[in-house]
Amino acid sequence: MGSLDGFKVTFRQMFLPRVTSSYPDEKRPKPERHHGRHVLNRYEDGMEKCIGCELCAGVCPARCIYVRGADNPVDAPVSPGERYGFVYEINYLRCIHCDLCVEACPTEAITESKLFEYSFTNRSDAIYTKEELVVGDDGNPRHLPWEDWREGDDEDVSAWVRATSSSGSAEFVGRVQWSGDLGRGVQEPEPPQREADEETGEPWWVLSENRGGK
Repeated sequence: MGSLDGFKVTFRQMFLPRVTSSYPDEKRPKPERHHGRHVLNRYEDGMEKCIGCELCAGVCPARCIYVRGADNPVDAPVSPGERYGFVYEINYLRCIHCDLCVEACPTEAITESKLFEYSFTNRSDAIYTKEELVVGDDGNPRHLPWEDWREGDDEDVSAWVRATSSSGSAEFVGRVQWSGDLGRGVQEPEPPQREADEETGEPWWVLSENRGGK
């Protein structure tokens, strides 16, 4: 019987409820702050938010972002500033989705969608260009042929930015500090993760400051 002991686990699991899903036909909902494929946002008037400062490229630990800035044309400016992102590329063979580029961006130009399912048949497709990253005229990310977009993947693309208070200061919690997005307007701030402590009734940011945190 010793040789059959190994099958006990298998037979026992056969009669338990299944917890797996029929992927990819069925998918679980993704978190609101999921780190997926990047997008380059535009202001409500259609101008691009990227000013070509290259901070995202400088902070990237994987060296997957390449940016070249250029002076804005006087007769047809691309962004509100003096410069704009003339070249913007992300190599997704290197990207680790750490979101440091989003944190470093001073204009909230680059954020991440919920899409993480894409496959490439050649290396050139894995290098996303500015034309592929900038949102369309409706404010939604461009859907490329090799990407598996599902309902909701292109919503709340700036959720990670909206959850970040200025310099970690608690006094900025709940304040709107970002500009409006094309096709979406000014999005509402996210509520605190915990409204109040169950024992003291104090808000969580007050408790954090009393303990020396931020």
